[in-house]
Amino acid sequence: MSEVALTQPPEAVEPRTLVEGAYQRLRRDIIEGVHPPGEKLRVEHLKDQYDVGAGTLREALLLLVTDALVVAQGQRGFRVAPISLQDFEDITRTRILLETEALRQSIALGGEDWEASVVAAFHRLSRAEQKLGDSEDYAQAASDDWEKRNRSFHDALISASPSRWIRHFQNILYQQSERYRRISLFRKPVPRDVHAEHLALFNATLARDTSRATAILTEHILRTLESVRHMPADFFSTRSKR
Repeated sequence: MSEVALTQPPEAVEPRTLVEGAYQRLRRDIIEGVHPPGEKLRVEHLKDQYDVGAGTLREALLLLVTDALVVAQGQRGFRVAPISLQDFEDITRTRILLETEALRQSIALGGEDWEASVVAAFHRLSRAEQKLGDSEDYAQAASDDWEKRNRSFHDALISASPSRWIRHFQNILYQQSERYRRISLFRKPVPRDVHAEHLALFNATLARDTSRATAILTEHILRTLESVRHMPADFFSTRSKR
């Protein structure tokens, strides 16, 4: 496994084969909810939608099984992995452990180039959040430009960590949490000022205040879990039965 594969999200790597291309497109569509949790993924239909052969599509689906985004059902094919509150609680706890440790390492070891990357990523994210606040089409904006810049900001914060394995598993957890985060962004069950959260995190990080920065990051991640907890009681069950 290459270091690039360990430290970058799959969509950031240029596909070299048809399988990789189909995998990236399917992965993006599952995370963005084009294929909702529990949906049956029929090879005979999807191969035309993604313009690849049946064998290529099956290989891509098997890669998504490894990512825990797709479930193989023996001879019955594949389904999008279901979602549950218990699953997201587990994802959140594990992400906090890894991401706060990576942030500690980055604050301790990051130099001027790391600081510059954090400043640039925060500036781009702030511009996107300003546009987000001015837009009536909140869901569409959040699913596109904001989500990409939010990901870049979080990646920049931990980019000085020397542990490629921490960053690799953080990538996986971030992608898993994105499905849930989009739910809370679209429905906004709990009011929150996400820009203020990011600003506080940015200021504490640049001040090299490790205790405050990691505490703010922890609270920031937990707020999304709290939003998901306020979703209607039948939300997860209706998603899983599609």
